Amino acid sequence: MAKVLIYGAGAIGSFLGYLLSEVEGKEEGGKVVPIVESVALLGRMGHIQRIREKGLEVALLEGNRPPSIRFRHCFTDLNELGRSQFAPEIVVVCVKTHSLPAVLREIRESGLLEGKLKDADFVLLMNGMGNKEKFDLSANHVFEGTTSMGVVFSDDGKIELKGRGKTIFEAAMGKDSKKFIKARFEEKGFPVEFAEDFKLHQWMKLFANAVINPITALTGGKNGIVLSEHLKGVVEKIIAECVAVASKEGHQFDELEVLEFVRAVAEMTAANTSSMLQDVLNGKRTEIDSINGYVLDCAEKHGLEAPLNEMLYALVKSIEKGESKGLNRHER
Repeated sequence: MAKVLIYGAGAIGSFLGYLLSEVEGKEEGGKVVPIVESVALLGRMGHIQRIREKGLEVALLEGNRPPSIRFRHCFTDLNELGRSQFAPEIVVVCVKTHSLPAVLREIRESGLLEGKLKDADFVLLMNGMGNKEKFDLSANHVFEGTTSMGVVFSDDGKIELKGRGKTIFEAAMGKDSKKFIKARFEEKGFPVEFAEDFKLHQWMKLFANAVINPITALTGGKNGIVLSEHLKGVVEKIIAECVAVASKEGHQFDELEVLEFVRAVAEMTAANTSSMLQDVLNGKRTEIDSINGYVLDCAEKHGLEAPLNEMLYALVKSIEKGESKGLNRHER
């Protein structure tokens, strides 16, 4: 059984900890206590402290609430990991893209790359593109993944699944890692794929994010807002720009097929609140730089114009910088 560290145990990261967990019975104080030994969580102090005390509470779409999941190993920083007996073989990084340089610096400065992380595989599971370039460890040990699952915080130590979706990883991952991940996901009834053509899947996810995330962040609407007849032409132009950029990057897509895909995603997740809207409502930095910003960077590199993406990027950044009022949690 592989040992896995979830670095960035936020909503998605904590849910991944649940998916990869296999509960074992351990005797403590004369009682058999169900506890997870092979998966460790590293996250924010308040959230981790609650999990240490009460376990992780998970609410599923069907209304099911598995018993609180107790983790033997929970950390708030790499120093705690270093002092522990836990040595992960897989490190799944679930932070926002803009945090990757700081995470990489922290990992390097910890000295653990010469110790218990020396032979670990790192898997970047997050939105956007250009992530592997920001996390420039040995290419042989860094892989990427994307997920369409929607998960939100209820409170510290409590998460809710809001939308099911497939999780896709690079097929280049090691055989044992893939076998372990596949077994855990399928055991809990969640689809997972290891794709040889991962970059194509990553672009498809970017197409959906480039439309849904900024539009919902700017309008305050749930994902279904992008299906509005008033936005039909705008959505088509955003996709046309993105497809043109992808083509210059060596990946060919049919605009109509991409449009159908994006609309299907919006329909399936119509009642969901996008991660970018959640960030705006909570006054946090968004992932616009690695989504529409990535499209703009590629467009500039190839001498293309992408005015719709440029407008969305600029408007979201103006909210981030406090230059426009935007939305807040009290205005919903």
